[in-house]
Amino acid sequence: MSYTIDDLKNLMARLRDPETGCPWDTRQSYKTIVPHTLEEAYEVADAIERGDYPHLKDELGDLLFQVIFYAQMGKEDGHFDFDAIVDNLVRKLVRRHPHVFPAGTLDSKIDPENRPDEAWIKESWERIKAEERAMVPPSNEPVSRLDGIARTLPAMARAEKLQKRAARHGFDWPDIEPVFDKLHEELDELKEAWHAAQTGAGDHDAVEDELGDLLFVCVNLARFMKVNPEQALKRTNHKFDSRFRAIEGILNREGRDMDEESLDALEAVYQTVKGVEKGSSGH
Repeated sequence: MSYTIDDLKNLMARLRDPETGCPWDTRQSYKTIVPHTLEEAYEVADAIERGDYPHLKDELGDLLFQVIFYAQMGKEDGHFDFDAIVDNLVRKLVRRHPHVFPAGTLDSKIDPENRPDEAWIKESWERIKAEERAMVPPSNEPVSRLDGIARTLPAMARAEKLQKRAARHGFDWPDIEPVFDKLHEELDELKEAWHAAQTGAGDHDAVEDELGDLLFVCVNLARFMKVNPEQALKRTNHKFDSRFRAIEGILNREGRDMDEESLDALEAVYQTVKGVEKGSSGH
């Protein structure tokens, strides 16, 4: 016997039962669950990054549980339930993929001989997304072409999305060379703000602003190079983690205490680790 999505929905309803449910689950709200949702999403990404597919099954289950949790709270509040979430999702995906569902229904099929090209698909996608944004109820803020980019995204991911959206409307560098120039310009401005803050002629807010500008340009540079900036930083984090642990291993084998070593001594071991890496990679 295998459990089904209906069993999961029933389990969630029982966990949230005010009389017989779990005290922790009954205390939760949409806002209190958000940190757990983000954590579960990152754990899914981590399992994929490590190629740990057996563990990925568990992490995807944990992420699905978050959706079921929100659905149960939505049902209790009379906003929506899980079936409404699924119905809305399927309708949206059918609408956004006319190159797969030409009649706008799930059972319609495209003629393989007349399949639209990539340019048509991209143009259609952007048009449909623009139509969807136009249908969103107005807020107190003026309508913008940047609407729909979540403000709660990690800063680097949001920077990339903001830049891509602006670029689609002509607000972009003509090529990568001016981006390199801008990188040097922002670095000089950061140095100037830092030195001003150290002498009392500036403040820490100015340093933070300039550092933010520098990071924003780095994301722009990554976009032009067709490199995912988040992935690039993850690779560097992994590389640093691996090298630091290797340094610890060498020092431990030699009976040396890292905390008592000079920076020059640690740098020498670091260069040894890098040399081993290059040798093992064939470079």
